[in-house]
Amino acid sequence: MTSPAPVSSRLTPLWVRSRGALLAVLLIVVAGITLAALQQGDESGELDPSSYDPRGSRALAALLAHDGIRVQPVDSLTALRERAGPDTTLLVTVPDRLTGEQQSALRSTAAEADARLVLVAPGSSSLTGLAPGTEARPPAERSAIAPACAFPAARRAGTADVGGLRYSTDASGAERCYPSDGLPSLLRLPARAPATERTSGVPETVLLGSPDILHNDRLDEHGNASLALQLLGSRPHLLWYLPSSPDASTAPEEPRGFLELVPDGWRWAALQLCFAVVLAAIWRGRRLGPVVSEDLPVVVRASETTEGRARLYHRADARDQAAALLHGASRARLAELTGVAAADADAPEVLLPALTALLKGRSPGQDPASLLFGPAPTDDPGLVRLAAQLDALEREVRTS
Repeated sequence: MTSPAPVSSRLTPLWVRSRGALLAVLLIVVAGITLAALQQGDESGELDPSSYDPRGSRALAALLAHDGIRVQPVDSLTALRERAGPDTTLLVTVPDRLTGEQQSALRSTAAEADARLVLVAPGSSSLTGLAPGTEARPPAERSAIAPACAFPAARRAGTADVGGLRYSTDASGAERCYPSDGLPSLLRLPARAPATERTSGVPETVLLGSPDILHNDRLDEHGNASLALQLLGSRPHLLWYLPSSPDASTAPEEPRGFLELVPDGWRWAALQLCFAVVLAAIWRGRRLGPVVSEDLPVVVRASETTEGRARLYHRADARDQAAALLHGASRARLAELTGVAAADADAPEVLLPALTALLKGRSPGQDPASLLFGPAPTDDPGLVRLAAQLDALEREVRTS
């Protein structure tokens, strides 16, 4: 009795076939984790007033404190609402992170407190709630640009490293500074009183298309420091708002869907993973050329194949299928002996008259009609008898 193959030998072909796809998935996962870690590391110090990172803002916070400005970082709208007042500037570092409810709450808080609202690189998603009537335009290359406007802070600062997003607005009295191709990268919207008692007013809002002038490594270039100090130091109290995901102070009352809770980065990662899977499928499914016949490494005798198939039929009690194979094989051989076309071998009205004519009236031991076209036996002995009777009929036809 042949012993079964060891598990390791059965797993080896599977590993060989799948190692390419597994390696690709592993590389994608490692790359995703690395990029996420690097991105998180970059964002952790971005515009943080306590960060010494080149993209942090520790130097600006120190200059503001030296000028007597009280810089107070906040990470929730609740804290911002409690501390805002007419002597306050509200700096929002990443306004696009705010939900619609948070944008409305922030705008109402700034209007009620009569505070200046400074938004850093707000996109279309945040302008709808924070600066209605203003649209974000494609960004311009960041470079040293002259103010070209009457806004006092910009005129005193002069040339500064401003660029990034540009803005267009239909608001009256807006001051458009640092234009590129006719569109400003710094836009000041004046405060407006509420139109009715049920509506809130519009706070003084400054849109800054790029955060470069707030970074540690760019603060000492051109008029960057002067412009940043005047935008954020016009009032004695600065609330430095760093929006964070856990900020649930103005979270919507209705439950959010699963897709709304998934960060945007994971959607891009899933898209890249699907693209990689498609490429792997194309790679594994490609044709390398025409099929080449090869000699089998082991020659299996026909008798062994027949015995193995017979054991499978016996184990499955597939007498019907075995009988159908016996009937079909006998009809094909008898059709060749009697001169009947192979296509008519399964037609009793063609094969049986030819057998009768060949036997010349002799009566075989069993009726050819029941032997060749009869029902399958109900037990194994009957199946053995059927095979023997079919062999006898074929021998009799050959001797005729």
